[in-house]
This record gives sequence, C-alpha cells and structure tokens, in this order.
Amino acid sequence: MAADLQTIYQSATETEALQALEKFQIKWDKKYPLIARSWRANWGRVRPMFDLPIEIRRVVYTTNVIESLNFSLRKIIKGRSSFPNDESVYRLIYLGLAHVSKKWTMPIKNWRSALQQFAILYDNRLPLEALTNS
Repeated sequence: MAADLQTIYQSATETEALQALEKFQIKWDKKYPLIARSWRANWGRVRPMFDLPIEIRRVVYTTNVIESLNFSLRKIIKGRSSFPNDESVYRLIYLGLAHVSKKWTMPIKNWRSALQQFAILYDNRLPLEALTNS
C-alpha cells in the first residue's frame, strides 16, 4: 500500500497524481475507504507540491525528520504538567532543539540540488553563503 501512495505524491504532474490516486482507490478502497477520500478532501493542500521542481519536492515530502523532531519535543515536554509562564515553555523548547540538533549528523538527501532550486525560485532571498557552504 505504501508503494501505491508513493506513486501518488512522487508523480511528475498533478494529472499523473490524480490518475495514481484513482488506481489506488480502485485497488484499496474496499479495505481502506477513508484513505482515498482523505486525499481527495485535502487535494487543495497537496496540489501546490506539483508546482515545485522535483528537487525541492524530494526534500519536502520526506517527513521522517519532522516526525523525529516532533517525537523528541513531545518527549521533552511530556514530563511537565504545567509551566509558570510562556517564557519557560520557549526556553524548554529552545534547549530541547539545541540538544536534538546535536544528533543530526546525516545531511539531507539531495539538499544541494534543492537549495539551488530554492535560489532560482526565490531569487535574492537566500544569502550567497548558503549556496557556497552547503
């Protein structure tokens, strides 16, 4: 099933993705009827991905890093039932991010080509150092 879902979000165009979604729905709808329905209901949020270059999409649709970060932050906050003020929450999250970021040793796959595409799309928003130091 995961491979069929990958076919949807890794499609080159929105039209191909909708065709892949249709095939997914035919194959899996009896067993998992809510999945295709959810994709269709949220298509407005998915569709902008197909406007991005493939190099950026490869970086963006990788959620493992995001899920890992969310898990780490939840783990840090879980042990505290209340906070005296907002500032204490910000400090805890800041320190948690500093601690978690030390574990990030692997580079993001295809980051260099994605960064170059970001520089093309968002001209003058990225400092030149970001392109030469990556």
